[in-house]
Amino acid sequence: MMQDTSPENTNIPTKKEESWIDIVRFALIALVIVIPIRLYIAQPFIVSGSSMVPTFQDGEYLIVDEISYRLEKPDRGDVIVFRYPNNPSRFFIKRVIGLPNETVSIDNDTITIFNEENPDGFSLDEWYLSDMMHTLPSDTITTLSDEEYFVMGDNREASSDSRIWGSLHERYIIGKAFLRLFPIQSIDVHPGKALFEN
Repeated sequence: MMQDTSPENTNIPTKKEESWIDIVRFALIALVIVIPIRLYIAQPFIVSGSSMVPTFQDGEYLIVDEISYRLEKPDRGDVIVFRYPNNPSRFFIKRVIGLPNETVSIDNDTITIFNEENPDGFSLDEWYLSDMMHTLPSDTITTLSDEEYFVMGDNREASSDSRIWGSLHERYIIGKAFLRLFPIQSIDVHPGKALFEN
């Protein structure tokens, strides 16, 4: 009489099958960790164009902090990434100049901010700009609502910003520049941050 010598459990995975199971398991765990971070906490952004020169150069690689603005409002001087209001599939990077409920006046390269604390206005000291930089057009005044910001590129002569297409509603803001990762020699936390007294 022949004896059955086959294994009792034929469902035991082979080493090759175990490897594939481990890879799939690792991929799922990575997705569970990475996707929420990518969607709600931080995301990569590559600078395109010259509108923020010399603060940011074309091709620089940034990490955008998406969570801070869920807890607080943008500050004057913050460098933010947002969806272009006239085409939300495009992303822009600019600097916050005017805050909600303020009036921004541009006259002969001078930016004056009018708000509740400064009803007579104060001139913005834009020390981060080149002395040769001109902020045009002159004689423009923009009043912001309680959900709007006035943003401009640091390279004023090559920037499409609030001077051209108007104020930026807060719903388009993605986050602020948190980390510059590339090029290596320019690695920086909160790159381009400008602090103002007013």
